[in-house]
Amino acid sequence: MESVVFIFSLIDCCALIFLSVYFIITLSDLECDYINARSCCSKLNKWVVPEVIGHAVVTVLMLISLHWFIFLLNLPVATWNIYSMILALIND
Repeated sequence: MESVVFIFSLIDCCALIFLSVYFIITLSDLECDYINARSCCSKLNKWVVPEVIGHAVVTVLMLISLHWFIFLLNLPVATWNIYSMILALIND
């Protein structure tokens, strides 16, 4: 069971890294005026919720499987992602 947890976490973390690179590329296109702000926001906003869900799933999975150190490493980032998503929902 432990190997399945870590394999899933590895795949999920690879997807999150891919999303981070996609965010950076899209923001650099915005900075260079290749795309406008509305287009950039529409591209990035559709990936915010899957990113938060992916990170929260890994964090909860580490808590359930009793990997405390990895859980404590993931907890601040997951908390920040959820907090920023809640603030974005409130401000809309």
